[in-house]
Amino acid sequence: MIKKVAILGPESTGKSKLAEDLADYYTTVFVPEYARDYLSGLGRSYNQNDLLQIATKQQESIRFYEAKANEFLFIDTELLVIKIWSEFKYKHVHPWIFSEVKKQAFDLYLLTDTDLPWEDDPLREHPHKRDRLLKLYIKELERRNFPYRLVSGQNKQRTLNAISIIDQFFKR
Repeated sequence: MIKKVAILGPESTGKSKLAEDLADYYTTVFVPEYARDYLSGLGRSYNQNDLLQIATKQQESIRFYEAKANEFLFIDTELLVIKIWSEFKYKHVHPWIFSEVKKQAFDLYLLTDTDLPWEDDPLREHPHKRDRLLKLYIKELERRNFPYRLVSGQNKQRTLNAISIIDQFFKR
């Protein structure tokens, strides 16, 4: 059975790089963040309705890559990220996103710490609110009793820390 590991956290905390590095290390695939491609090609500012489109396509991507995974599947961003972002930015969550978060089943959540320096990017919005967002993630994960571990460290050490967490969690 595939072990699904969701990687989530505030903006510019290394989620995409971590997902790619872990997939390489464990010789499997990862689910890229759909929002980045969607927003890059949008040609306008996004709005709350776009979050539903992103959420549904991210779910489709997870199902697609799950069929290609071996022991692990690493997911760069999932519905909890979209839910928290929607609440944070718009003070509202589409009911479909809210209900689908309850149905998600990940074996482990890796929450990326804010100890990496901010990298400016046109798709990123809140360089000074990452710690606030991190607290929202922790609160949500704990409220739902989702199994999570905080991943910190610079560069390669971040990946090594995540590998150690995964190996301990899954008793490898």
